[in-house]
Amino acid sequence: MAGLGPAPFSAMLLADLGADVIRIDRPPGSQAGGLDRVTCRNRRSIVLNLKQEDAVAILLELVAEADVLLEGFRPGVAERLGFGPDVCLARNPRLIYGRMTGWGQSGPLSDRPGHDINYIAVTGALDAIGTSGGRPVPPLNLVGDFGGGALYLTVGVLAALHERNRSGRGQVIDAAMVDGVVSLMSMVYELQELGLWTGERGTNLLDGGCPFYDTYRTADGGHMAVGALEPQFFEILMNRLGIDRAGKTGQYDESGWEEMRRQIAAVFASRTRDEWTVVFAETDACVTPVLPMAEVPGYEHHAVRGAFIDVAGSTQPGSAPRFSRTVPDRPTPQPSPGEHTDEILAEIGIDSSRAGDLRSRGAVH
Repeated sequence: MAGLGPAPFSAMLLADLGADVIRIDRPPGSQAGGLDRVTCRNRRSIVLNLKQEDAVAILLELVAEADVLLEGFRPGVAERLGFGPDVCLARNPRLIYGRMTGWGQSGPLSDRPGHDINYIAVTGALDAIGTSGGRPVPPLNLVGDFGGGALYLTVGVLAALHERNRSGRGQVIDAAMVDGVVSLMSMVYELQELGLWTGERGTNLLDGGCPFYDTYRTADGGHMAVGALEPQFFEILMNRLGIDRAGKTGQYDESGWEEMRRQIAAVFASRTRDEWTVVFAETDACVTPVLPMAEVPGYEHHAVRGAFIDVAGSTQPGSAPRFSRTVPDRPTPQPSPGEHTDEILAEIGIDSSRAGDLRSRGAVH
């Protein structure tokens, strides 16, 4: 079902892996969320006015032959429109019905609107991201929409399809971004329980609190990312930077972190990002350049692996993960709304005459 963010992204992942995906777009002028060149690739489009019974009937015809239905409405909307899980599973008991929401299908916030920042705010994730003494920093919308949302929905769909091979039965997936983000935070909550994570952001091992897991500004205004957590990597880092730690506190002695950070920052500030990239090339120091998005497609490692692909003149991230035997088909660009309406109607037995009648009544476009 047409929408924004995580549900279309989940559909893109499935389509990239070979699924035949049909997008149910909304009539012109309605809030369809807009097509996107990347997340709406590899699918066909039919426009249905689901406020009309004839259009809902067409949707249910498609459901009868489908493996999966994905929707991202607030709880109860699909039921009111006539294609809730009970109706769809009655038509197709093998259907996997995936529901993508921020708050979930139940709970006191389930009927409230929200966005990624709200969902991650109540999971501990947002509070943990930012600098010491600063305010929480939204990590784009990667953590809620796509990490805790789309990826968990996709995993749920694939697991349910696998289970269906044994049981022969479909089921409903309640994929809530808040649930997914809480799950993503598992290791951090474990560190907190063990007393290895403080309540103050920017003071911990993996949030920029330690000087050997942080970013540093270079002479040209670029940045280098340092992840030298292990002692053997830390030793290489110090050697390449020319910093003598003889007589100084140990790597994990927090009392010496402030001085260590000043030393590392001063050295990185003495050369450009590209110069430091050469210095740390082919070492195990775990030091890499921080690339702006415009530079990422041309980065040698991505180029060698073919991480980016051309889709009708648009440079887009390719599919992931990689498989040893199966190779995804060449992706097709995003469809225009209703581009495949007649084709899809014909597949469920609706001829051109009836399609014209449905159009005249506004059920399809």
